[in-house]
Amino acid sequence: MRASPQRPATARGILGALLLALATVVALLTSAPAAQADTLICEQYGSTTIQGRYVVQNNRWGTSAAQCVTVTDTGFRVTQADGGVPTNGAPKSYPSVFNGCHYTNCSPGTNLPARLSGIADAPSSISYGYVGDAVYNASYDIWLDPTPRTDGVSRTEIMIWFNKVGPIQPIGSQVGTATVGGRGWQVWTGSNGSNDVISFVAPSAIPGWSFDVMDFVRETVSRGMAGNDWYLTSVQAGFEPWQNGAGLTVNSFSSAVNLGTPGPGPGPGEPVPSKACKVTYAPHVWTGGFTADVTIANTGSTPVDSWSLSFTLPSGQRLTNAWNASVTGTSGAVTATGLAHNARIAPGASQTFGFQGSYSGAFAQPSGFSLNGAACA
Repeated sequence: MRASPQRPATARGILGALLLALATVVALLTSAPAAQADTLICEQYGSTTIQGRYVVQNNRWGTSAAQCVTVTDTGFRVTQADGGVPTNGAPKSYPSVFNGCHYTNCSPGTNLPARLSGIADAPSSISYGYVGDAVYNASYDIWLDPTPRTDGVSRTEIMIWFNKVGPIQPIGSQVGTATVGGRGWQVWTGSNGSNDVISFVAPSAIPGWSFDVMDFVRETVSRGMAGNDWYLTSVQAGFEPWQNGAGLTVNSFSSAVNLGTPGPGPGPGEPVPSKACKVTYAPHVWTGGFTADVTIANTGSTPVDSWSLSFTLPSGQRLTNAWNASVTGTSGAVTATGLAHNARIAPGASQTFGFQGSYSGAFAQPSGFSLNGAACA
């Protein structure tokens, strides 16, 4: 049998084949999720955004030595921190992550500046990673000003020292102690020449915590260093290194400012009321090990977006892996954060995540469950 002659390819046919092949490649590329690569920032005041709502900044303001930060999906780590400055003066930088406005750089979608009298609460959480071969503090900064400014330096700086390593101390002098957010603090006040500073210094290192920023703001107002008609301009968390600093890490950070009329708060000696959430902890235990399912129920009337649950593991327990949540910390203070598919909890609904771990001694359940800075039942 005679074979049929082959038709010569036409320009139109070749073009059609190329377009079909290109469409196939595009479909393959768009069907697979793109990996989010870490971002390296070495520019003196370089910055970028994370989670579509926070700004991470290198902020190397006090030295000409090189400093670089690697920005992750949830925070950053200092990957290079050359040189040092005298420990009796100012630090060399403040690599940090923030919500609000810093020298006209405002985080996406922020509702700051906001008048203090119009803020109901400002839940926040932070998880730090520390190193021992540097001189630094882990500083959580809250900035207040009589005007809703988005540029320059605000009038009053509230510093919360979660940790300090080396012969450094806050600006000014110690004026006493205070209990804020259920914790005890040394209180220092002073001025750096451009703004007033009040510092709350932890007596020992705090690796992570969920709290209400407004507790510290109200303490500052009560000491006459701000007024209720002032504005909250930014909320920041990071490190002030004097010497070295490579390896310092903000594992995770969250900040929200809920507008509305502040509640009266508990009276002296009264317990802090639980907010609209309930946590159910269901462990399965065997000798030396366990798994646990943790269910967070939203018992309030408004949705919870981008949930972050903080709690404290009993002594002797250590986490090895987790599912349905991103977990920072393996012992002691732990924070679990929702993933893209379960970050929202509608009113009356719940989300469940779990983890596996080991333990020594008698098994016990975690304590102090707090959702986005609010205590849960």
